[in-house]
Amino acid sequence: MKTEYIERLQSVILHLHACRSSWVESVPVTETYHGETLWKGTVQVFDLIGHPKAKRLYGWHHREGKDDQGERFVTVLQLPPVDSAQAAVKVAVAGEIKEKRKTPKNQPKKTL
Repeated sequence: MKTEYIERLQSVILHLHACRSSWVESVPVTETYHGETLWKGTVQVFDLIGHPKAKRLYGWHHREGKDDQGERFVTVLQLPPVDSAQAAVKVAVAGEIKEKRKTPKNQPKKTL
């Protein structure tokens, strides 16, 4: 299962960032705010091959949608201020919170 998951993430990386990748490690991350857990999971770390700006990328996926039937892949390039898996999650969570504030409740959000 883990090999298949890594390969799926690598396919997403190729599609979104037009470069190949090499898996480095899995990093457990918990992002909290005022004692509330906003996100908890495992971030996959990849070295990028041929990307013009970044040498590393952090990626993961999570279930979403009605009854968690859908899934969403998240990729974050290692570009300032992102310098770790924890920082990648922090930036992604902040972006999702900002997007939710802008998106009307009846409008679906973009997913991959």
